[in-house]
Amino acid sequence: MTGVTVVFSIIARVLGAAVTVYMLLCALRIFLTWVPRGNEGKAGEILSSVVDPYLGFFSRFHALHVGRFDFSPIAALAILAVLNQIFATLAFAGAITLGGLVALGLDAVWSALAFVLSFLSIAALVRLIAYAARWNSLHPLWMIIDDMLNPILFRVTRLIYRDRIVNYLQGLATGFAVLAVLRVGGQALVNLLARLLRSLPF
Repeated sequence: MTGVTVVFSIIARVLGAAVTVYMLLCALRIFLTWVPRGNEGKAGEILSSVVDPYLGFFSRFHALHVGRFDFSPIAALAILAVLNQIFATLAFAGAITLGGLVALGLDAVWSALAFVLSFLSIAALVRLIAYAARWNSLHPLWMIIDDMLNPILFRVTRLIYRDRIVNYLQGLATGFAVLAVLRVGGQALVNLLARLLRSLPF
């Protein structure tokens, strides 16, 4: 390795370490929002001032909000994960191809989407079982899940069944099937595209 390459590698390692630390701070801030009074005190104020501007940028995107659930922190962490991978690759190899860069971005975006799809698929399956078993649909838990799933089920059933009327059980089963297919099929497609991108010579 030449002197310039060594310096470049050291810079990439330092930047990668900085991104890793910032990721941990963001994850800590997200965790503390679930803890009563978790962000109180001087340390909480400092943490909020450091990471809230970054996390707040992603919370502006309505597409990352599904019902009462906010998936914007996942997107924020996914971007940091991409940067971390880029710096790790530069530190190890000293260079990165455009195809490799695009593949890293694709992997990060899919990781966030895959998490959301997996979460929604599990929620739909659990709700499907509960509804088929005739468990109390007025329980707060089911009402929260319904609030999250109904906009998605409406779009899915409208796309598949057009103007036909379907009952809620059929809608849940269809929604679960579509979400599961998107999750599995999307993973296969992304893996294929990522391999093709990494094989590019530029």
